[in-house]
Amino acid sequence: MASPNPSEIFTILVQFFAKDGWTASQVEGELTLNMAFQGENGQWLCYALAREAERQVVFYSVSPVEVPEAKRSAVSEFLTRANYGLIIGNFEMDWADGEVRFKVSADVETKPSFDVIRRVVYTNILVMDQYLPGIMNVVYTNASPEQAIDEVER
Repeated sequence: MASPNPSEIFTILVQFFAKDGWTASQVEGELTLNMAFQGENGQWLCYALAREAERQVVFYSVSPVEVPEAKRSAVSEFLTRANYGLIIGNFEMDWADGEVRFKVSADVETKPSFDVIRRVVYTNILVMDQYLPGIMNVVYTNASPEQAIDEVER
């Protein structure tokens, strides 16, 4: 069996984003693209990673809100409540600096199709856009995690 092209997935990611009209740039020395996205509820940074050896595509949306230390427990509860009902993808928070991101990934045994990449990317940004107001409510108001989840999932 021939080994796959060492940058095959990355090349397809570059082609996908160019064809789909995104402005993406490569992170120096990595098989990663970064880009900005404007949703209905805010603007945030995104990263697309090609994990060639693992045959995986990973897409992250990074919340524009860095969670202050005093709000990290409440936001953590909010994210746990959000994750409970999600079928594809998950929220995660870096406890050290308060960065919140949403991740969707896919295993791609064979050459990944644009349809697979499209599902990964657009599932991701739709979920981030839906839950971003809840993250902001927990950080900037006195809304409880439970109240914030009820509002975004209603």
